Amino acid sequence: MIIAVVITLIIAGGAGFYGGMLYGKSARPDLSANLNRQRGIGAQQNGGFSGGEIIKKDDTSITIKLSSGSSQIILFSGATKVTKSAEGSATDLIIGGQVTVTGSKNQDGSITAQSIQIRPQSQ
Repeated sequence: MIIAVVITLIIAGGAGFYGGMLYGKSARPDLSANLNRQRGIGAQQNGGFSGGEIIKKDDTSITIKLSSGSSQIILFSGATKVTKSAEGSATDLIIGGQVTVTGSKNQDGSITAQSIQIRPQSQ
């Protein structure tokens, strides 16, 4: 009788463990998609999120080169929050600098920025 109980407990424990593993796999976030968004990969599919190297700048926009080699225009205003390790401003947006942008995607493919984060230069 004791052997039957022990075997039943082992089988139930194994089934519970297996079920938990299956649930854990289905509940895990897609880490590669998050990493790609951080790198600016797939920016066209993710609406108002993009990132890349600044290749052009004027008083109300920057153009960034995406990792795909294409470029994207980012529109900003005085209300756009520009951040870096310390508070920044539009004068901190320099050609060759790396940025991550969030905002609203426009019909023409440009983004009206809500925030621009200046990223450190990679060595």
